[in-house]
Amino acid sequence: MLLHINTSSGFPVYLQIESQMKQAIAAGALQQDSALPSVRKLAAQLRINPNTVAKAYQNLEREGVIRTVPGGGTYVADSSPGLLKSEKVRRLRPVARQLAVESTQLRLAAGDVVKLVEDELDGLGGKR
Repeated sequence: MLLHINTSSGFPVYLQIESQMKQAIAAGALQQDSALPSVRKLAAQLRINPNTVAKAYQNLEREGVIRTVPGGGTYVADSSPGLLKSEKVRRLRPVARQLAVESTQLRLAAGDVVKLVEDELDGLGGKR
């Protein structure tokens, strides 16, 4: 699994790991039940503190994206978490707010922002 960490981005490393893993799963690069590297192995590959990887894995597990089998490794969880629509919306609201702020600062029209999001969804195989 290839993750690219940018320590000078201002975006916390554990969030970069979470985001890239979610993107890989959404794009189909990581399938359900795919084995993930151990915390120590991924930390060594990325040359970061194992606690950072552990935090990302804990958050991903809490969200139902991955599952850990005690003594057996970490795997991509079932791709259809049973969350209520209100919970899904609650989780996406901060991302939507950030997109709205950025697009307003860039003076990008709302229609262009919607088109951009639709194009990205289509790029993930039309999973809507």
